[in-house]
Amino acid sequence: MGGFFGVASKNDAVLDTFFGVDYHSHLGTRRAGLAAMDSELGMQRKIHKIENSPFRTKFEKILDEMEGKSVIGCISDSDAQPLLIRSNHGLYAICTIGIINNSDALVNQYLSFSGGHFGAMTTTGVTGINASELVAAMIDQKSDFAEGIKFAQDVIDGTASILILKEDGKLIAARDKVGRLPVLLGKREDGFCVSFEDFAYKKLGYEDYKELGPGEIVEISADGVEVLSAPRKKKKICAFLWSYYGYPTSCYEGVNVEIMRYRNGQIMAQRDKELGIAQDLDYVSGAPDSGTPHAIGYANESAVPFARPFIKYTPTWPRSFMPSNQKERSRVAKMKQIPVHDLIQGKKLLFVDDSIVRGTQLKETVDFLYENGAKEVHMRSACPPIMYGCKYLNFSRATSEMELISRATIMELEGEEGFKHLDEYSDAQTERGKKMRTAICEKLNFASLEFQTLEGIIKAIGLPADEVCTYCWNGKG
Repeated sequence: MGGFFGVASKNDAVLDTFFGVDYHSHLGTRRAGLAAMDSELGMQRKIHKIENSPFRTKFEKILDEMEGKSVIGCISDSDAQPLLIRSNHGLYAICTIGIINNSDALVNQYLSFSGGHFGAMTTTGVTGINASELVAAMIDQKSDFAEGIKFAQDVIDGTASILILKEDGKLIAARDKVGRLPVLLGKREDGFCVSFEDFAYKKLGYEDYKELGPGEIVEISADGVEVLSAPRKKKKICAFLWSYYGYPTSCYEGVNVEIMRYRNGQIMAQRDKELGIAQDLDYVSGAPDSGTPHAIGYANESAVPFARPFIKYTPTWPRSFMPSNQKERSRVAKMKQIPVHDLIQGKKLLFVDDSIVRGTQLKETVDFLYENGAKEVHMRSACPPIMYGCKYLNFSRATSEMELISRATIMELEGEEGFKHLDEYSDAQTERGKKMRTAICEKLNFASLEFQTLEGIIKAIGLPADEVCTYCWNGKG
């Protein structure tokens, strides 16, 4: 994944952008960068790896290194950015969020007529091309930024939200063409900002100005915001923003993440009660951190006490998904778990996780609870079974759909024939659905397993179903 933040101000904007980017640290763990435009110093840029240390420590000296009243920055789980580009549009800095599935075709098409070139890297994608550089090459084929951005978004198979810092100090922000990801604007007396997360600018004294619509393109200066291209009609915002990777204090399309998660847990508890499932429990708990609010909603509705049978030791351990090796990630996750024995020994526990992707770390957590004396461990997923690898965003490390535990289990039960009946496997009331859940329970050592329904999670989000991307669950994006 990734996130960006930018400021156009009447005053120096480096510090605001430093904090604004830092507030997006939950969205990426590999690269981070800032670019600033100053009337005397010109365009400046700094990029650092943040794989083994947080953004703040790598950029703590930035106030001594950069100046500018217009600044952009980003956190990225993939490419180094912002990039500095000199083209027919002049000098500009660019950063992007999303994924390009047809990068090979776009590169080959561009090289076939342009006589140009790309910087090649051995660590990024099939083509080895930085995604932001590829987006810039698409933009530069048109006579102005707005037309170039619309062209880029139309030819890209995937998702591209774009933030540009121009040589004249103005910013251009564009939300991806169907609005899978948020882009929001904030206003303060000395200027405007653009952000993925709204709380990032509110903490800096900005107020809500507007949320860009799908494909909307705006130009931002310290004095105002000009719409360069109106929003498109089709919207498909990613449902995982609320169920998993969105920050709890954030609002997208007017819906707060934390509140949605409470509602989601409440709906799951209501359904379990209707079906008479897992009604004899001692405690409800959440798989930290994003599973916790779903669990609080479940506990509140079920009247079963919420508890934390283990605590994550976070002062010194890095985030568990940071190592690229699964074995290392699992070990870090296990080392962080400190048990509260009085809340585990002889207890019947129900855990709620934000999702079940591969199940590797989840099984180790459940084994850890049984090793510490748990009597039963029931599991609830706050979203439906994941049947498809996301082709619109890059927030998962899964490289194949067969890494998904739902798909892998279906293959074991029925072979490829089972993939013709994914809707049945998603439904807990069908025979296929029951068999998949039983098989996963046996594999991961759950006392029981259930998933939130598609209808349940859409109800919890509260937006029209046709405005929400549910591709991961039903293949409809």
